[in-house]
Amino acid sequence: MSSFVTDRVSVRPVQRRDYEKWRPLWDGYNSFYGREGATGLDEVITRTTWERFFGASEPMRCLVAETNEHFAGLAHFILHRSTTRLQDVCYLQDLFTAPQVRRRGIGRQLIAGVYEAAKAMGCSRVYWQTQATNATGRALYDQVARHHGFIVYTHEL
Repeated sequence: MSSFVTDRVSVRPVQRRDYEKWRPLWDGYNSFYGREGATGLDEVITRTTWERFFGASEPMRCLVAETNEHFAGLAHFILHRSTTRLQDVCYLQDLFTAPQVRRRGIGRQLIAGVYEAAKAMGCSRVYWQTQATNATGRALYDQVARHHGFIVYTHEL
């Protein structure tokens, strides 16, 4: 285990000064999904994503889990309208916990932080998707949310 692991974890909104601590988690998240090296994201996507967290009119937000001055995880979420609800909904797009601190409740704390933030911003639901093969993540998700059986389709433009 890494020396920065403690039982005290705080979940908070990311701040501009946090870029150097956020970036390794972002890179780890992308690596987990095969986006590294030749298949990695263009740097302009990373920089634009980072800037969006701080735009007053942007619906995109970021929470980080911090322990002993180190970041242990991140959650990126987006607020948007829905055709089936009057209140906005929240899409939890990215959730990542550093490998050396997994199974310590940090993912659960980040999800709870997203729930709290979304509720405070007037949302009526939080939802997300994951790969069917993400057994570790799904074990947690089955405890904190309901799977409604939807299958996701995409088409690149």
